[in-house]
Amino acid sequence: MRAFFNKLIQPSTPQKQLPFIFPFLVALFAGSIFSLALAPYHWWWVALLSPALLYASLRKRSAKHAFWIGLSYGFGLWFVGAFWLYTSIHVYGDTNAFLSVLMVVIMAILMGLFTALQTWLYRRFFPETPLTFAPLWVFFEWAKTWVFTGFPWLFAGYAFTERYLDNYAPLFGVFGVSFVVILLASAIVEIINRRFIWLVPSALLLLGAWGASFLQFVEKKPTPALSVSLIQGNIPQDMKWLTEYQRQTLLIYKNLSTTEWGRDLIVWPESSIPMFQTDIEPFLQQMGVESTLSGTHWLTGLPYWDLKEPYKVGYPVYYNSIMALDGHSRSLYKKQRLVPFGEYIPLSGFLSWVLPALQNDPSMSGFSRGAKDQKPFLIKDHPLAAAICYEVAYPNLTRRNAAKSDFLVTISNDAWFTGTASPWQHLQMVQMRAKENGRWFIRATNTGITAFIDEHGHIVKQAPQDQIAVLRGDLPAMQGQTLYTRLSDWPILIFSVLLLALGWIYRPRKVDVSFKSRR
Repeated sequence: MRAFFNKLIQPSTPQKQLPFIFPFLVALFAGSIFSLALAPYHWWWVALLSPALLYASLRKRSAKHAFWIGLSYGFGLWFVGAFWLYTSIHVYGDTNAFLSVLMVVIMAILMGLFTALQTWLYRRFFPETPLTFAPLWVFFEWAKTWVFTGFPWLFAGYAFTERYLDNYAPLFGVFGVSFVVILLASAIVEIINRRFIWLVPSALLLLGAWGASFLQFVEKKPTPALSVSLIQGNIPQDMKWLTEYQRQTLLIYKNLSTTEWGRDLIVWPESSIPMFQTDIEPFLQQMGVESTLSGTHWLTGLPYWDLKEPYKVGYPVYYNSIMALDGHSRSLYKKQRLVPFGEYIPLSGFLSWVLPALQNDPSMSGFSRGAKDQKPFLIKDHPLAAAICYEVAYPNLTRRNAAKSDFLVTISNDAWFTGTASPWQHLQMVQMRAKENGRWFIRATNTGITAFIDEHGHIVKQAPQDQIAVLRGDLPAMQGQTLYTRLSDWPILIFSVLLLALGWIYRPRKVDVSFKSRR
């Protein structure tokens, strides 16, 4: 066994090391180009090139050097890949340009520490091989879904949404796809270095993706299709929360929905109602009458003020929520995963001077977390699981909801990031969630991208971005569960642990040839 692992691990020929500055800069470049692999660019091959360059840069480097190389890669990855945060901070957050860039730099450094720690562990404790590089990559992607509340963005697996390798998604989720991508990327480096043994596992992974395409986990229910209308009001972010424009926002969405009553479901996006439910009770009653007369279910995003909980906690409690209205009955979904600077402002009292505009926006600050186990909405006898905005970026949350539902719905307000890659990357995540769980996804947004996505992750219909639109579709209910829905991320995580354990056990041993050892 050790001889086999030595063959996989040991380099074929001795390599001369370049000065540290070269791999450091190569890693910075590699991280900076990674986002080109994602939407809206879709240069999928960059998702192989970028980690391949990082893998090559770490060759024979000390753990200390690996840390800084990893930090360089991580900084480039997040500074370029998440620079769309600048738009929300500067344009809509009333923060000056210099401070806005500085905040993005700080974010990139903090997120870059994930890669720095990953590469340090890789060179400190494990042999140089794709069999340890790939599982460590997966573990740190997974960590980004929960450490410091999580920022699950820029995963390697997303680059292959609607591409060959996403056939692994119903089996092992996005982390399984990422594992395959990183293993192939690092294997390419090994093959270039004339270690042709890596052609075998690479071919097996590609063959496995082909075989996985024939697996069928879900099927259509023998029930009538659900007729759904999605309303995209295209309200500019800088106007949405103005007091004098709030009624106009309601009127726009109401008028767009006039022709849609009579369908099974009408969906309004996140914060389409820019007021608490306590401020618009007559309006909600009116919509309830429309729902009763037409037999249509109505879903809308709105900030919800829980008037009962303040008596328990001693201060007002607000939720970013979806309200479902069926005649005179109402049900509620409260957002569970709140993203820092997305749904609340950490240390808002201390940071009020940094983000003054965001402090006064109920959509960006002061929300509480909803309960973990919330029942899906019931639409025409179909359970409909909900997610709000960035919640679709959390694979396991969507998986839990999908296990109890026939359809999935997500609402979002991506107007914060108009003109950037963020809305497209956000949509790409929804596609991956649909593929992972074998469910149709209903996506309603304020400015785009509103879409219907089938159980294979394909966009069936899509509304134009940054335009007023009504998107109609007839969606079949699905039954059955994918392997990922049943088992979550555990198979790929356990497999990664086993590979790392084998790498640790069969790592090359340093032989002590000192005079003292030979005495």
